[in-house]
Amino acid sequence: MNRLLAVVNVLGKMILVFGLTMLIPLALAIWIDDGSRWAFQESILITLGSGGILWFFTRRYKRELQTRDGFLLVVLVWSGLPAFAMLPFLLYLPELSLSMAYFEAVSGLTATGGTVLSGLDDMPLSINLWRGEIVWLGGMGLIVLAVAILPLLGVGGRQIFKAETPGPMKESKLTPRIAETAKGLWLIYASLTLICIVAYRWAGMNWFDAVMHAFTTLGLGGFSSHDASFGYWDSPVIESVAIVFMLIAGINFATHFLAWRAKSLSSYRLDQEVGWFLFFVLASCIVFAYYLWIAGVYSDVLTALRYASFNIVSVATTTGYSSTDYSLWPVFIIFWMLFLSAFSTSSGSTGGGIKMVRARILYQQVYRELITMMHPSAVTPAKLGKNAISNRIVFAVLVFLFIYIASIVIMTLVLALSGLDEMTAFSAAVACINNLGPGLGEIGPATTYASLSDFQTWVCSFAMLLGRLEFFTLLVVFTPAFWRK
Repeated sequence: MNRLLAVVNVLGKMILVFGLTMLIPLALAIWIDDGSRWAFQESILITLGSGGILWFFTRRYKRELQTRDGFLLVVLVWSGLPAFAMLPFLLYLPELSLSMAYFEAVSGLTATGGTVLSGLDDMPLSINLWRGEIVWLGGMGLIVLAVAILPLLGVGGRQIFKAETPGPMKESKLTPRIAETAKGLWLIYASLTLICIVAYRWAGMNWFDAVMHAFTTLGLGGFSSHDASFGYWDSPVIESVAIVFMLIAGINFATHFLAWRAKSLSSYRLDQEVGWFLFFVLASCIVFAYYLWIAGVYSDVLTALRYASFNIVSVATTTGYSSTDYSLWPVFIIFWMLFLSAFSTSSGSTGGGIKMVRARILYQQVYRELITMMHPSAVTPAKLGKNAISNRIVFAVLVFLFIYIASIVIMTLVLALSGLDEMTAFSAAVACINNLGPGLGEIGPATTYASLSDFQTWVCSFAMLLGRLEFFTLLVVFTPAFWRK
């Protein structure tokens, strides 16, 4: 019980900090008087009050958090904070059901980008800013931020960082102290966001849109302040800026950190995951742009390259922006884009899916099995570059792939049995588990998730959390062994 109360104590402090982040949209609401001031005031009071109560009644229970505590805290944070993040939506938009408001908050914090809202062009700027802010906060990871700014985590911060960080290489350290690592990652993240804001403003966005879309571009969350997403501007320059920063955000932020610390680009050359990521995405853009042109979808090759590049990069990096309704493209291109959303982004990036490093490990394992079949006595170690991969990591990746496929199958069946057509059910499962955002059918890039029932919306919210926490972190809490002493 003391262990649980110690976790709740940290959770309470994190809720308090999260409540303070609402002051930013509140300040905007007061400044421009957009009518949402009271919604944020009440949300802040509820959030700070709840966090304060949790902290006050558990203030005596402080201890170093161990691995098990880290997993529990991560699950509580990612499932609990959306309940507070949704308050401005629920209060300002009373027509939203509880499930829809929670879905919007989960979609933002998990950097998924699927939305149930429409009429975004007429939405108060403060509400749209809050949507962008929660994507930005969730993109790099709320827990990583907490490790950087809350010294109360102490030594146990390493266990929480391990539970939160995506990808199979959770033991790698950039600096001797985990808090310094977290601060370094957030420094890079914030710096790139500022550069992105300036780039968007230079390209033609107003300052508000530049800030909001920089938040959702670096967070790879795909929320927009316009119903037409990037189609609102119809600007090749703005789309080009977005492509550059989506690709940057799809690269491991540890690689960005090492490049910054060494003041050299050699880190990108040495990280083979970067090369594979850029090759698959950019090659797909070129090949499918050519096909869209010769198939007559677009009248000239430059137009085809423009739309193919933006939308393929957006889906491959699991951002979820759109500049056209790509669901009308040939089916095999759409399914290849969904495939890219599963495998393209790097571990340690703000993207979702299986991650490129796991795809490479799977490829290595297939290659090893083929060699063993031909030469039974051969010893072929799995490697990433020059580094050997332990059998434990290979096994963990294989188990991860099994859970990933099983989760998509189960979610698809559940959604289909609840009344969705097969295409919508499958694409919703893939889009939510990959933290992609828009799917196909009823939830395509030109529509929203608003047509889903309450039950279907809850299922999709769970799928987003499952994908964001990469299955193991969430599922381990439901095992009996986790709760044994």
